[in-house]
Amino acid sequence: MRRWWLAAAATTAPTASTQQALGYPSLFLLVLIGALVPVVPTGALVSSAAVVAFHQAAPFSLALVFLTASLAAFCGDAALYWLGRRGMRSRGGSRWLEAIRSRAPEERLTQARDKLAEHGTTVLVLSRLMPAGRIPVMLACLMAEWPLRRFARGNLPACLAWALTYQLIGIVGGSLFPEPWQGVVAAVALTLLISAAPSVWRRLRGPQPG
Repeated sequence: MRRWWLAAAATTAPTASTQQALGYPSLFLLVLIGALVPVVPTGALVSSAAVVAFHQAAPFSLALVFLTASLAAFCGDAALYWLGRRGMRSRGGSRWLEAIRSRAPEERLTQARDKLAEHGTTVLVLSRLMPAGRIPVMLACLMAEWPLRRFARGNLPACLAWALTYQLIGIVGGSLFPEPWQGVVAAVALTLLISAAPSVWRRLRGPQPG
């Protein structure tokens, strides 16, 4: 019996370690891609990873999820901003700049430029927390010709706040249900609801008088 228990423990431990070794790089890569291609639901990814980490017995799991998500979001934003600056300096632009512009409606871009001029880097933090708010503010920074260093300095606390917010959503989902998959479903549903809320509200409100 003792030999069987030792064999089972030896088999299980590497499996858990392997899952963690694969999980954090995968989370980093997916959040990085989501920052570059704003169609990946990165908030849902972070919340799901937080649910799994909440149910794990491994120490520092939640801290590693937070650090991984924050770093990936920061690197992705910096890379996209750098590509956007290259497009702004180029006569023909770039596909990355066009992708940024296509996701920044004129009304929201005007609001972002006004708020950026009034509040500076504080707007970056709020834009990361607002659904679909990141791209218009990033484009406003590009049009204001912010250097990459200034953008990165303001974007760092924005990425930290973003990762913490969606991790807390995952922790809440994980604490409400005994099984990790149940918490993942709840966290994903909540993040998607939060993301869809602004567009639903604008449709219900209807066109505003000019």
